[in-house]
Amino acid sequence: MKRDFSGLESPFDLLICGGGIHGAWTAYDAALRGLKVALVERGDWGSATSSASSKLIHGGLRYLEAFDFRMVRKSLGERRMLSRVAPHCVWPLRFGLPVYAHARHGTWKLKAGLTLYDLLAGLPDERMRHHHLNVVDFSERFPFLNGNGLKGGFTYGDSQTDDARLVLELVAGAMEHGATCVNHAEITEWIEENGRVRGATVQDKMSGAVLRVLAKECVSASGQWAAATSQSRHWCRLTKGVHLVLPALPVKDVNEALLLTAERDGRVFFMLPWYGRTLLGTTDTDYRGDVNDRLEVGDDDADYLLSAANHFLRTPWTRRDVIASFAGLRVLKQSEKSAPSAVSRDWELRTADNGLHYSIGGKLTTAREDAAFIVDAVCAGLGRKDRCSTWGRDFPWKPSGDFAAWSEEACTQARRLGVDAESAEWLMRRHGSRVAQVFSILEETPGLAERIVPDVPLIHADLILCAREEMVQHLSDLLRRRMPLLILAKLDEKDIRRLAEQVAPEMGWDTARISQEVKDCCG
Repeated sequence: MKRDFSGLESPFDLLICGGGIHGAWTAYDAALRGLKVALVERGDWGSATSSASSKLIHGGLRYLEAFDFRMVRKSLGERRMLSRVAPHCVWPLRFGLPVYAHARHGTWKLKAGLTLYDLLAGLPDERMRHHHLNVVDFSERFPFLNGNGLKGGFTYGDSQTDDARLVLELVAGAMEHGATCVNHAEITEWIEENGRVRGATVQDKMSGAVLRVLAKECVSASGQWAAATSQSRHWCRLTKGVHLVLPALPVKDVNEALLLTAERDGRVFFMLPWYGRTLLGTTDTDYRGDVNDRLEVGDDDADYLLSAANHFLRTPWTRRDVIASFAGLRVLKQSEKSAPSAVSRDWELRTADNGLHYSIGGKLTTAREDAAFIVDAVCAGLGRKDRCSTWGRDFPWKPSGDFAAWSEEACTQARRLGVDAESAEWLMRRHGSRVAQVFSILEETPGLAERIVPDVPLIHADLILCAREEMVQHLSDLLRRRMPLLILAKLDEKDIRRLAEQVAPEMGWDTARISQEVKDCCG
């Protein structure tokens, strides 16, 4: 993935603003249809909402309570398809759902909901279907849960991903099919001719260079920034979601999570395994601040999540247990409903008077189908009838052949090269078929098989490959999204400088640039 700002000089069929999940899927879909595509992102790929999600590819069990069957069916269909075409980056995750005495939802209500969930998923295979467990079996499976009033529980299947790397792989796929994709490039003004948008002025935030990028059709998939314009502001409602990163829970299976309900307000929240840690989240509160402000995780946010979790835990978490936290803004369709969690997560395409298309709302799970609708509209505007081909298409980095056999062979090779088993599994999830490039680095420098941080399954060779091949421009691109070390470990300035110095030869950074990147990363 090589960044080329000058490649934006030629005219395009389609210019997309925003390199999150919707922008990435739109660029990939359009490039596959043969359109000449430009994708620009003011920050890094997936650097806003798309890397601040709960990392789930799921149907949304809670939407059944709101009778949003269409959304659940759509999401489950995408989950099933993505699990097949991208098994390296969309993997099964089994959820525990405890039943307590006096809970809002009893055993029979949950049984009915989970049965419907399985039906809407098309009666999935055994590993994804729900199962009921008695109190003894459930307690053995989740021994850290408070047993007072526990009556048993259920388990059911959904899927997980690394959201930032999912976006990155789609951008890479778009580029492989001819799209020009540039991060850290900001649209400063849309160009209009005779009342129609025909491109944009784009500034390279790395060099300061400015180009007029001409395009027949333009799409804003800019997420929270879509709410910043006068015309689109009344289409959007912004809500803030916060996650805390905590130590791993002692589960019997590392691919098991929990779906729980907060005692205070009845909101659903998750405890999710992720890179050897636990993600606790999320909150859902209206946001009325400036979309350009840096999002902070407030004391109230952290206290809410810790209190909700501690209601269920035998050994409560405290603030000292929090390793890191992150926040993101969801863009929802405007709604009169008072509670943000009651607002639909569905998506819509809006077209302004000047012809600029706006992507509003949506979810990580269903962004592919939304993007297909966007590109259909673009093709109609271009007078083309090209059909979407992303459904059922193998992901760019999916290994060829039998995935189970490939996984076993890759794990064996990783162990031979000195990589521990957990780190090897994450290497395959992060890189798919490109893991061979990590192995090549290890053949040359065996010492890079060591973990960067002892209790986080990420190795030095992975760091080198990301810096070398994945369009990293800043240290924060590398340490927050290419490999999320900044939220998995408590790194001090000395640790961050050591990593900056390690990748400096790949990045071409001198001493002054290293110092600046470290300062920015720690700020």
